[in-house]
Amino acid sequence: MHTQDGRTRRGVERTSIMDELERIKKLAGVDKLPQDHSMGENISQVATAKAEYQRKHDIKPGTQEWFKLWFAQPRLTGENPMPKNKK
Repeated sequence: MHTQDGRTRRGVERTSIMDELERIKKLAGVDKLPQDHSMGENISQVATAKAEYQRKHDIKPGTQEWFKLWFAQPRLTGENPMPKNKK
């Protein structure tokens, strides 16, 4: 079955869903994200620094120190995942 403008009912539903998603994005404030979603970090450089730190300090995968190194959220908690590094 088609609408007056020739679109199928499924096409109309898809358009209204997409419109609703755009409305939700706008309300959430994520409708105009910059092209670079990295928040100013180069993931490759950060991972390389963490891997070097892990080797230098003989941190074994699966230990508490390893989890802190790889999963700390310094931007959220202020936690320093590499405390042995001198800044």
